[in-house]
Amino acid sequence: MNKTLLLIVILFTSFWNLKPEQIKSSDLMEGDIIFHESNSEQAKAIKAATKSRYTHVGIIFKYGNDYKVLEAVEPVRITPLSSFIKRGQKNHYVIKRLKDREKVLTNNKIQEMKQYGESLLGRHYDIYFGWQDDRIYCTELIWKLYDKFTGKELGELKTLKDFDLSSIKVQYLMKKRYGNNIPYSEPVISPVDMFNSSELITIISYN
Repeated sequence: MNKTLLLIVILFTSFWNLKPEQIKSSDLMEGDIIFHESNSEQAKAIKAATKSRYTHVGIIFKYGNDYKVLEAVEPVRITPLSSFIKRGQKNHYVIKRLKDREKVLTNNKIQEMKQYGESLLGRHYDIYFGWQDDRIYCTELIWKLYDKFTGKELGELKTLKDFDLSSIKVQYLMKKRYGNNIPYSEPVISPVDMFNSSELITIISYN
């Protein structure tokens, strides 16, 4: 098979517009990352600051016979895949995969990531987006999992001041949470920066 034909095959076999109920276990692999649009007050501020529709993310692992989503909400928990998708706007979701997954995510690595993720279950969500580990937010959980166990950095770390903070929604939320002590220099990994990571390829999307 020549390179052009191979590229066409990859493009047409690695991307499906699947409704949530059409997803099969064979479509998924452990370590896949799922993005959606949340409906919360915080999500509106994140959209305004990052100029992206994506506001929440989780990582997919197999628990028993089912693929589920490990996610940092309040608190860190394991959520059925269908429930994760239904919480987003209009059932829209995108699932991405490490582009060189087969070389990097060995079975041992996956087990290490799952075990570490499970050790975080019950940990509180970090509404202040700090980089410490006592609390944790959604993209921070996944970024640190991949960095710790594979050395892959899924998205460029930025600081709070790198985002557009001019929106009234953003300013209101910052004032509500930080008062006058806004941590402008705190490292942050946003959903859009993870979504746009060159380390990831899109596997499944809907809407």
